[in-house]
Amino acid sequence: MESIVNIIDTAASYIKTIGIADAIDILIVAYLIFQASIFVRKTNSRNLARGIILIIIVLIVSTLFRLTMISFLIRKAMELGLIAIVILFQPELRRVLERVGSSFSSSRSLSTPVLESAISQTVSACKDMSASKTGALIIFERAVDLGTIVSTGTTVNADVNSELLKNLFFNKAPLHDGAVIIHDARIQAAGCVLPLTQSQNLSKDLGMRHRAGIGLSEQSDAVVIIVSEETGAISMAIDGMLKRHLTPAALTQLLHSELIVEQEPKTAKERIMEALQRLIKRNANDAEKTEKNDI
Repeated sequence: MESIVNIIDTAASYIKTIGIADAIDILIVAYLIFQASIFVRKTNSRNLARGIILIIIVLIVSTLFRLTMISFLIRKAMELGLIAIVILFQPELRRVLERVGSSFSSSRSLSTPVLESAISQTVSACKDMSASKTGALIIFERAVDLGTIVSTGTTVNADVNSELLKNLFFNKAPLHDGAVIIHDARIQAAGCVLPLTQSQNLSKDLGMRHRAGIGLSEQSDAVVIIVSEETGAISMAIDGMLKRHLTPAALTQLLHSELIVEQEPKTAKERIMEALQRLIKRNANDAEKTEKNDI
């Protein structure tokens, strides 16, 4: 009983010495561990994580028992292993860094009338394509650069126009199978190829167009609009989450909220808080999707 009391007293004395800097340090480490756990679960690398933990345990044991040769070999193996991990998971690590960087970058300052015109023309085109069940995939680029995606398509460089969008996605047009990229309220390219999502918990009635749209939204902060060729339903993908069966009015409202930012200058504190909120939202979405995959 006395030993338990001593342990509690010792723990209480340590807690009293914790300052604000220590609390921040603990929160940062906890956040990094949380991110690492999500990364491991999303990339299906649980066996790799178990192997790394086992190697660390063996290293600790060999150090405690002064097994010099084993300790030396494991340390060298871990040095090479870190390089191998960076090479193996280069796409995933790059994606994470891009998303973190985009959270702290400022949005492009286009004039509101230009964006409103692009939104209006896009919604008008989607409404008509929905009625005629013409498949479409339209991407509004934001902070994360989509240059690699643009390079897979054909350069257009034209103002956003409803008739032009409908012509690009006409089922006999040569570029109708790809995606249209809108950059700075202008159609930059058409016929672009998008990465497919790796998520396994999507509805079976979603085709390749929806999976491509969700895949791009997982890898960037782009706003993706999808018109189903089978049902004519309008959907929007943001941060890997799909909002389906949108009316033209709902689509307009969502595009305004995602693309048109306030023109008043924001303080550094406000920008940091917004960046943290976006990161927390993305992490919550990632955790929710990962839990669904585990179930």
